[in-house]
Amino acid sequence: MLLLAGCGAQVEEGAAAVRKVTVKRCGQEVEYITPRRAVVYEGGSADKMFALGLTQHVHGYVMPPANPPVQESPWAAEYAKVKFLSDDLLNRELVVEAKADFVLAGWRSGFSDQRGITPAILDGLKIQSFMHTESCFNYPGYPERVPPFEGLYTDLERLGKIFGVEDRARSLIADYRKRVEAVQARAPKGDPTPVFLYDSGTDKPFTAGSQVPPNDIVRLSGGRNIFGDLDARWSEVTWEAVVQAKPEVIIILDYGDKPAREKIKFLKEFPTTSKLPAVVNNRFHILDYNEGISSPRNIDGLEGFAAYLRELRK
Repeated sequence: MLLLAGCGAQVEEGAAAVRKVTVKRCGQEVEYITPRRAVVYEGGSADKMFALGLTQHVHGYVMPPANPPVQESPWAAEYAKVKFLSDDLLNRELVVEAKADFVLAGWRSGFSDQRGITPAILDGLKIQSFMHTESCFNYPGYPERVPPFEGLYTDLERLGKIFGVEDRARSLIADYRKRVEAVQARAPKGDPTPVFLYDSGTDKPFTAGSQVPPNDIVRLSGGRNIFGDLDARWSEVTWEAVVQAKPEVIIILDYGDKPAREKIKFLKEFPTTSKLPAVVNNRFHILDYNEGISSPRNIDGLEGFAAYLRELRK
């Protein structure tokens, strides 16, 4: 049998063709046959596959403009080995045309009732799918609620089982947990620093609630997300609420099509935010888009913000 190997992962091709496992997709038990032609949506999905050494199972990727250029990714060499399929939103026609046997995306961040591409629809087309656990807390019929970083570990474990690379998954998860524990051990003592994550928006700001990775990044670093009590993923709030919370640090989510420098300029010039403590003291930390969505790069984002916060609290 031909052995396929990548980054420590080994799967027997002959065995993979008939291997069946049952794995949860959000709260639903689903039977999978090892995929050979996966389509992945956004950097977080691609990076999970690449981190598990599964490049040979990926047919191609869909990468909307919000994602930074893949050439800047730690897995740039892996992106170069698979097909770029589109810079548009995920859609059913693209998946069918690509002859995909597996689609990896998030609920309402890839999969969408409105756009007619959902796991149920793909099931009807005999195309397997998997959703980021971080996105499952409000998935209709089969919700699943876990803290965002635990969602990352859960995805790696489940994808490891689907593709037969459980050992690789366990090793990655153990390494990521150790890095998180090291950050927590060095977190500043005392009251947590109030932090506002600015995603986008001028009339109303778009920010991170409790169900997305930046909330864990802030919390584990020793900060407090000023909207951490919002039971949501990404959500629109009010500028009045931001002002009342008096954030001492602002995290800027840096998009490929909405650069951080433009957002910082807006916050400094907008009368409502120009007097915020974080703005007055020029306390901005830039978080890469792929460090903010569910991805192995969440750990990099955590380490980067934790170092910034430690320096600030000296």
